[in-house]
Amino acid sequence: MLNKRILALIILILGAGIAFFVFKSEPKLNSNFENQSSFFKHSPFRLGLDLSGGSHLIYKADVSAVESGEISNSMNSLRDVIERRVNLFGVSEPVVQIQEGGLVSGGEEKLIVDLPGITDVEKATDMIGQTPLLEFKIEASKDEPKSLKVDENGEATVDLSQQFVGTELTGRYLKKATLEFDQNTREPKVGLQFDDKGSELFAQITKDNVGKIVAIYLDGAPISTPVVREEITGGTAQISGNFTPTEAKQLVGRLNSGALPVPITLLSRQTIGASLGDNAMNSGVKAAIIGFLFVALFLILWYRLPGLVAVISLCIYIVIILSLFKLLPVTLTAAGIAGFIISIGIAVDANVLIFERIKEELRSGRTISDGVSAGFSRAWFSIRDSNTSSIITAIILFWFGTSLIKGFALTLGMGVLVSMLSAITITRIFLSAISFIGESKLARFLFSSGLSK
Repeated sequence: MLNKRILALIILILGAGIAFFVFKSEPKLNSNFENQSSFFKHSPFRLGLDLSGGSHLIYKADVSAVESGEISNSMNSLRDVIERRVNLFGVSEPVVQIQEGGLVSGGEEKLIVDLPGITDVEKATDMIGQTPLLEFKIEASKDEPKSLKVDENGEATVDLSQQFVGTELTGRYLKKATLEFDQNTREPKVGLQFDDKGSELFAQITKDNVGKIVAIYLDGAPISTPVVREEITGGTAQISGNFTPTEAKQLVGRLNSGALPVPITLLSRQTIGASLGDNAMNSGVKAAIIGFLFVALFLILWYRLPGLVAVISLCIYIVIILSLFKLLPVTLTAAGIAGFIISIGIAVDANVLIFERIKEELRSGRTISDGVSAGFSRAWFSIRDSNTSSIITAIILFWFGTSLIKGFALTLGMGVLVSMLSAITITRIFLSAISFIGESKLARFLFSSGLSK
């Protein structure tokens, strides 16, 4: 019994310490934030776009030219490129997510970009920019039918887009780009260095097309059409497209920030004001506090001392889950806050179920200590089954849902897992620690009378 009391005291101290961390690491709650250690400074809540304000962009990825087995890799590469592009501008906590083709996205592969703090949509789209799509194409077969384009003056020209066919070599395999100058003409050029896979592809392309043109396309337009004299190994190439030094330097920067593996098209853009985000945040926090106070009042009035124990356990649960949100970190949205509030309700349900089981044991004539032990043992199976079904639901929502649904599912799933720890472990330790009050009239009033109604 003494060991349980010591353990309960340790849990209380740890809970207070975690609560201190949650408070001190949040700049909005602490006016002395600037004077704190770097650990606290780097642990604020990460707020989603709907709470902090910013821009929400949805892009459609054209994967029609990508083999079905490579779509996932191409989309992951696209996400990495856009993340690097956005991070260059110092955006606070940008979120770039893939929405796979399916019923939710209408069968299209999409990329969702959230830019917190950027409320100017035009600025946001400029930040993403026209990140270049770099392609290497070879001459089409002579048997390939050609089509003519006729301009307003009646002059016919061969459609160059059908003169060349694509290869596997794209900007996806680009390692770096450098600004170079021709030693004789001082003409600016762009040097390319491919990774290992790109080097192999480039060597094979030049080997198979000696004496032919290998065209370099940027954003769908040919910018260089050199003739291959011999196989080129080492994975290096040059682009000479009559650039000015400024244009060449800009192209190098754009290529180094990431050449897109697949082309993208902006489908929609939306701005969320900071004031709207603050209102949503304040409303969610207010609802959580009011709801918790009513629940705490009910538990204490109905279950008395065990109800107070449950409230303390819930407080520890709340500070644990909030600290996890900070440390992982979890991006909190309005939907995520809703999932967290629901998880508090699930934690309360577990405590109510335990107390009702204990009530049945006390009615059968058991002592307080035996009733607590038997009540927890019998309630565990029901709690396990109900929480397991909630966790499975959260996993399904996270796996198949959109970014909004994923935020809700993540906080709900985390909350359910931690609430099981709170209800089964922490509440049990506390109740066992206070069961020393015995079977006196005062003990019955403080403990069992609230449970034996």
